[in-house]
Amino acid sequence: MKTKTNYACQDCGHQSSRWLGKCPECQSWNSFVEEAIIEKTHRQQQIVERQDKAVLLRDVQTATDERFRVGIKEVDRVLGGGLAAGAVTLIGGDPGIGKSTLTLQMVSLLSQQGLKVLYISGEESIQQTKMRSQRLGVLKADSLYIINQVEMPAIRNLISQLKPDVLVIDSIQVIFDPEISSSPGSVSQVRECAATLTQIAKATGMALFIIGHVTKEGMIAGPKVLEHIVDTVLYIEGERYTSYRILRTMKNRFGSTHEMGVFEMTGEGLKEVDNPSEIFLSERSAKISGSVVVPILEGTRPFLVEIQGLVTRSSFGMVRHKAQGYDANRLALLVAVLEKRLDLNLQDKDIFLNVVGGVRIMDPAADLAVGLAVASALLDRVIDFKTVVMGEVGLGSEVRSVSQINLRINEAAKLGFKKCFLPKNNLKAQKVIKDAGIELIGVENVREALDRLTK
Repeated sequence: MKTKTNYACQDCGHQSSRWLGKCPECQSWNSFVEEAIIEKTHRQQQIVERQDKAVLLRDVQTATDERFRVGIKEVDRVLGGGLAAGAVTLIGGDPGIGKSTLTLQMVSLLSQQGLKVLYISGEESIQQTKMRSQRLGVLKADSLYIINQVEMPAIRNLISQLKPDVLVIDSIQVIFDPEISSSPGSVSQVRECAATLTQIAKATGMALFIIGHVTKEGMIAGPKVLEHIVDTVLYIEGERYTSYRILRTMKNRFGSTHEMGVFEMTGEGLKEVDNPSEIFLSERSAKISGSVVVPILEGTRPFLVEIQGLVTRSSFGMVRHKAQGYDANRLALLVAVLEKRLDLNLQDKDIFLNVVGGVRIMDPAADLAVGLAVASALLDRVIDFKTVVMGEVGLGSEVRSVSQINLRINEAAKLGFKKCFLPKNNLKAQKVIKDAGIELIGVENVREALDRLTK
């Protein structure tokens, strides 16, 4: 075996042949650590010798039924319809957000379906895991095995002896291979251990869940390394001290990458939220300016969220634009559109934007709602409580069409909203439903929408 020494950034995984004070990839300081990398050339030669012969693509046999439901509707939706055999799923999130809780709930339901599950707890003892399982009520699992182990050779032996259908690694940062002379949690250890486990999962058809910690920037340690190795990347979002959690797909080779599941953290674990729209709008006030409701779409699921804007006179020499749950660069662009196209005086104002409920919006259909929330807060005009708005805003303040318009309209009508402002081009489309019990109002630009909403 050959040994090579290099330097790796412990935040992003960038490698260099010499020590660097500042990482050129993630711009972090003093994050490079010297690591000894062992090149296992003999193992590589064996893998090459065992390669199968090339076959024609049309002759490859696929198994379409090797997918099993977890039993939690929100998780099954995010995974793309269930868990695929041999799938490698990485679950990330802040400490205490609920990664281990959700994973234990999932594997308990899988074991009740007759699947053999091996839960490797590297950070907690089996007694601690038993205490959590009692609180979650998952002791009915008949084929759920648990062990506290962190050494890679011992884990390989356990897998070969038990031959589980599902394997959980909690967490990958504490697993280490003695053949690699770097500390547990380093980029080299994380990369090699994850790659080894992935090869085993693909060769045996075993479903693999890997729990990963996040860095101070909110990224899974060694993100590029892990995200390229695994099939699915799931993030659990939400404030640690609030009750709601959002499970979001960042990568999925077996389904959509835009799905999202909503959960509520309770004393008995994470519970599904069947109607997130009602939760996000439950405490909305009817007499406050700067409040706008928008139907957004995450994957195939529409739901309504409230966007709140606040505009105040700046007390410092430089104005501040702060956004919670929305892209700050996109907010700055929309503020510039309001200043230039609508002649609103925002140049000396601090602007704050908040998406209620801890949701992070990526849908461009929220542009119009964000612009109207800022304008409403500046002019101190209250927008009708039973009105929703949607539309993408261009640099000329024009309101552009959005996708899946019928799903959004139906969701708004279901919750009792009476008016819906939408792009005029969407309203002209033949497939837009006009009898959902909600008044549809088409607008061409932001000024028209503002005038008709606040008159």
